[in-house]
Amino acid sequence: MPYIQTLFGSLNEPPEQEKSGVFDRMKQAMARTRAGLEERVEDIMALTRPVDEASLEQLEASLISADLGVSTVTQILDDLRQKLRRQQLQDGAALRTALEQEIESLLVGISSTSRPATAPPYILFLVGVNGTGKTTTAGKLAAYLQRQGKQVMLCAADTFRAAAIEQLEAWADRSGVALIKGRSGADPSAVLFDALQAAKARGSDIVIVDTAGRLHTKSGLMAELDKMRRTAQRFSPDAPHEVLLVLDAVTGQNGLQQARQFTDSAGVTGIVLTKLDGTAKGGIVVAIARDLKLPVRFVGVGEKIDDLLPFDPHAFAASLLQA
Repeated sequence: MPYIQTLFGSLNEPPEQEKSGVFDRMKQAMARTRAGLEERVEDIMALTRPVDEASLEQLEASLISADLGVSTVTQILDDLRQKLRRQQLQDGAALRTALEQEIESLLVGISSTSRPATAPPYILFLVGVNGTGKTTTAGKLAAYLQRQGKQVMLCAADTFRAAAIEQLEAWADRSGVALIKGRSGADPSAVLFDALQAAKARGSDIVIVDTAGRLHTKSGLMAELDKMRRTAQRFSPDAPHEVLLVLDAVTGQNGLQQARQFTDSAGVTGIVLTKLDGTAKGGIVVAIARDLKLPVRFVGVGEKIDDLLPFDPHAFAASLLQA
């Protein structure tokens, strides 16, 4: 049996009370998106007669405005039109239910590309450009995994950005997890090597590696990421086992375009979407998952240490459409 088949598959199933709390917090985070969408589709969802093609065309424009993306919305509307032809959309309530199911199915139909770890530690890289909340996510994720009973270590491998090490150190203190760091400007791969050695010695379950902010076009930084990958493979042949790309939800379709190119270069296995509470275009979650063929692992919904939620497709679809 692998030590951790996949990081997130190995975590404990939360109790029903906690699931309810996640749903409530997801609804709160999606409030701005839901309010904008409700304003546009209120008349459609209130229909007491069968839905018609004109209603679907209005819905199509509204979903695009919520940043679900043209290709994603086209797929959803094609499926809804099939239901319309089969006379399955008898009123606005039926349309709401069908739409919720369509969105959820898009999100749950994406398979994981994580690699199993056959022995500890599980090595997780966080990658992305500066300003997306990558270091903050590292701290929140460490706290989340520790609450799940995992022994977590943080690795401050972003040695290029001013104050990045100090920022991660503050998060480690708040999370109560171990941190391995080097001096500013140090070789990130050397810091990673020290962290993995320490993790082995201490019996850590998971090492979260905060990498330098980079673009796919920055060849030097991408080469450094490759070097870090080779360093990790000295400890585990399949490492890194998870590479999470941190994206800012506020950037919407612009961030999606950047992510398309980034995922090819960095071997990304999943997405963390930050600042979901700060945008009225939270539909970008669906566009990212469908277009990149990558699972959304977590969403950031605030600045507090517990404001990182494991992504739940059902809770997301429901919170997008339910008042």
